[in-house]
Amino acid sequence: MTKIVALAAAIAVSTLAVVSTASAATCVDKGGRGTGSTIPDAKFQAWEAVLQATDWGMWAAWITSSSKVGNAAAGYKVSRYREKCYSGGALGKECIIRAKLCK
Repeated sequence: MTKIVALAAAIAVSTLAVVSTASAATCVDKGGRGTGSTIPDAKFQAWEAVLQATDWGMWAAWITSSSKVGNAAAGYKVSRYREKCYSGGALGKECIIRAKLCK
């Protein structure tokens, strides 16, 4: 009986570890860099890079819907959004955006 209880406890602990790992695996931290002739253009390009690096299907849904920088397509939540923009880059303005996206 003791062996059965110990086995059940071991299975419960390993199941919790798998569930915790799976939950953590649904979030990614991504960054992207974009250039444009204006800051909004550079932000758009940088955000596209973030979304494409996360999930091409989500990017496609985003580009055909809201296309707002800082938003993701349905099914994803954006947090820890950070951006830095400055003069430079191939087209005059450059932006770097980092964010955490969770599915």
